Amino acid sequence: MMELSNIVGSLYPSWFPAGLRKTRDVPATVTADPPRKPSTTGGNGAQGPDQQLTQKDEDAASASPEHKSEPAVQATKVEENEFQFHMVVGLLAEGLYSLKFHYCQNRVPGIKIPYSLAVEVTEKNPGGYLSAAEIPLSRLYIGMAGVFFTAALVWVYTLMKHRYSVFKIHWLMAALAFTKATSLVFHSINYHFINTEGHPIEGWAVMYYITHLLKGALLFITLALIGTGWAFVKYILSDKEKKIFMIVIPLQVLANVAFIIIESTEEGSSEYYLWKEILFLVDLICCGAILFPVVWSIRHLQEASSTDGKAAMNLEKLKLFRHYYVMIVCYIYFTRIIAILLKVTMPFQWQWCYEFLVEVSTLIFFVLTGYKFRPASNNPYLQLPLDEEDVEMDEV
Repeated sequence: MMELSNIVGSLYPSWFPAGLRKTRDVPATVTADPPRKPSTTGGNGAQGPDQQLTQKDEDAASASPEHKSEPAVQATKVEENEFQFHMVVGLLAEGLYSLKFHYCQNRVPGIKIPYSLAVEVTEKNPGGYLSAAEIPLSRLYIGMAGVFFTAALVWVYTLMKHRYSVFKIHWLMAALAFTKATSLVFHSINYHFINTEGHPIEGWAVMYYITHLLKGALLFITLALIGTGWAFVKYILSDKEKKIFMIVIPLQVLANVAFIIIESTEEGSSEYYLWKEILFLVDLICCGAILFPVVWSIRHLQEASSTDGKAAMNLEKLKLFRHYYVMIVCYIYFTRIIAILLKVTMPFQWQWCYEFLVEVSTLIFFVLTGYKFRPASNNPYLQLPLDEEDVEMDEV
């Protein structure tokens, strides 16, 4: 449910705005103040705030809002250039609502009259300020945080159990799991305060942004290092592998800046869509960049398996890298494509399933990656190459 109250609009003839668009999910039994459309009777180039929304008759107004098939709207003129309205959305009228503003005089070709618009909107459900699609997110994030934290503890226990087979990259993977869990905790707290207070608490929001930035950087760095084989089979990166990190790390910083701007900017502003496109493009570039080290490692193992005498071991590593490549592609496909399609096609009440699919896909990817590259003596990825004399002794 969602309630919108005290929506107030004011018009002044001064400047051209970039536009206003506010979309919210309105569930059943919602009390709302919808947008008013100003009339064209104002002086000095400004529209007067005459009431243009159709009011319900007395019978409709007295009916219960939960059983109305259309939103009940009441508009009131406050001052000469100020008006407000109240909208009630019942069970039969629930859906996705948009708040839009149209300056009617500028719809005539060749006429551009300057104006300014100030809008104050209060949107609230009976249980809080979050929209229908966002209500479950606080519980979802705190639940997934517990799952990731448990997985991180299991991973640390595995590292301690096989401490003689542990490499630096294993501890980096543990740091990534703990950072992911911490980021989800702050994300849940941030949504909780938005739901209860109507706005995020600055301190908690900053902590979430910091952990989100660290999580994103650690994720792509860890995946790229695993793909290059760093710390497992070599301790020095080649020049082209270093270039990958020189590209991915700055792009991740840019992606997180775009994410923070999107989170703190209204959907109707022009900057919102610009940074949203930047975030999508940069994220795809980072996802594609981390595939290159895996492809290079696969080619290297293919060449090594056909030239040296350790074909069996190289073929095992080659098989493991191919599985890792498929895992990364599936992870990118589910979190960047399937999840977005699900968000577009699902009803507004179930759009939180987009975040659920992303978090579950990330968890499965983390678990599979940890299993494939776990510290164990029989892991072909961790086996050091043997000399020919050692091979002969084993055969004897």
